[in-house]
Parts: sequence; structure tokens; C-alpha cells
Amino acid sequence: MGTARIAVVTSRGGADQDTDLPLILTALRTAGLSAQAVAWDADAPGWGGYDLAVIRSTWDYADRLAEFLAWADATAEVTRLWNPARLVRWNSDKRYLPELAARGVPVVATRVLEPGGVCEAADFDGPHGVVVKPAVSSGARDTARYEPGRGADAERHARMLLDQGRTAIVQPYLPLVEEGERALIFFGGTFSHAIRKQALLTEAGLIDNFRVPHPGAAPYRPSEAELRTARAALAAVPAPGDLLFARVDLALNDAREPVVMELELIEPNLFLSINPQGLEPFAEAVAAALATGR
Repeated sequence: MGTARIAVVTSRGGADQDTDLPLILTALRTAGLSAQAVAWDADAPGWGGYDLAVIRSTWDYADRLAEFLAWADATAEVTRLWNPARLVRWNSDKRYLPELAARGVPVVATRVLEPGGVCEAADFDGPHGVVVKPAVSSGARDTARYEPGRGADAERHARMLLDQGRTAIVQPYLPLVEEGERALIFFGGTFSHAIRKQALLTEAGLIDNFRVPHPGAAPYRPSEAELRTARAALAAVPAPGDLLFARVDLALNDAREPVVMELELIEPNLFLSINPQGLEPFAEAVAAALATGR
């Protein structure tokens, strides 16, 4: 039996920006696997020639969602795709957040506004203001926060998204995010490492699609409460046993309890360049995915 071939799936722009990518390739090759970086939309890459395709820095997927989901479905027909296509589809739209809340996961309160629906002033009111974002987005694109008393501005933002045929998400702003947002990374369902990063929406009322996505990211030791919340989120995923990798982004609410901000199962930055101890468990998780034969 020959050496297993792994496609580490990236994008044309992501390959240059992904600092984890060369580290991942080296770790997989050190583990005895044949690993190659391949852009998801590359011309005739022959996905069926790989034993496993591991999605990594496909960071343009939100701008080309229908095309990307079609690629995921087609690729899953000819090789094993991790995370699986059905979870990629589920996680691609932030309407999964109310689903997690309905399953008992502590989640930041999330109001979903659909095109053609009704916007009410109460949707944009909160003691600390609100955050408005598209349901399909990555890297905080087209996202902004609004201070109390600026509900009309927040509503205009939401209506702009709705007029474009996009679903809008409205959430209360959590001021304790200014103490840092936590990101907990899991491989094969097992906690690996975490980072804490500075708040992203530092200037109210500003849509800035050129923000540095993870300002001040640094290694972090999560609390037991944060670990419990992250594990509860992963347990509520439709197919939790099929997660090769996952990142759970948390912040503290007014009671200083951790709540889920986002659950990243498609192409999260894993922060392996600042947490190199995660490379070995990542490679082990990939090898285990190969061994399952699923």
C-alpha cells in the first residue's frame, strides 16, 4: 500500500496569507504522509487522486458560497472531505447560532432578519448597543457595532444587507469582549490549545473590511467554564463525531460567563504558528481520519 496522499485545501489568495500552511505540510510529511497544498478552485486538480482533502485556508468561500458548497459536495463524492460537506454547509450560515441556543448552548443572543421580513426598532436597541453582520461572512466583512442611541444607523446597516438579498444578524454588543475574545481549538474532538485576541470592532459605526482579523493574538489558557462551554457547543453540532478540527470563539457576557460568539468548522485560522505544540495533534487527527475509512 502506497503513502496516503493528502490535499491541504487552500485558495489562491489564502495560500500566500496562511502562515500555518507550511507548518501543516511539514507536520504531515514528518508523520509519513504525502501532503500537497491545492486551491479549492484549481483547474482540474483531480480530487479523486487524494485519499483525504482537508479544508484549511479557503478564505474566499463566503464571497462565492454557492460555488464553494457545490465544490464541497462534488469533492466529497470522490474522496473523503474533512470537515464533511454537510457540516461545511451547516456552518456556512450564522443561522446555526440560534440552533445551538435551542440545544442549550450558551450563545450570544442572536436575532435573524430575513430579506422581505420586518425590521423593528427594538431589534436595534440594547444597553451596550448592537452588532450587525451578514449571516454569511468571514473575517468580519460588512460587520459593525453601534453604540446605544444609534439604533437608526444599525437599522440602516441591516436594511442595506436585506436590500442586497442577504440575511442579517443582530446581536447585543458585549463590552467585556474588550478584555479579549477567546478562541479554543480542538482536533478530533480533543482540546489542543487556545488564544486570546483583542477586540475587533474598536470603532463604533464603522464597516471596515480591511481590519486585521486577529489583532494581538497570543497563547491563552482557558478557564474550566470556557472549556465546558466550548465542549457543549461541539456536542450540539449535527454530527459531532465527524469533526477533524474546530474552533470555538467565546466572549464573556455581563455576568462574566462565557458565551459562544461563533463556531468555526470550515476554514478557521488554527494559530499553529504561535502554538506549535498543536501541530502534532493536528497531524494525529488527520492520520486518524485516514484510518477510519469513512
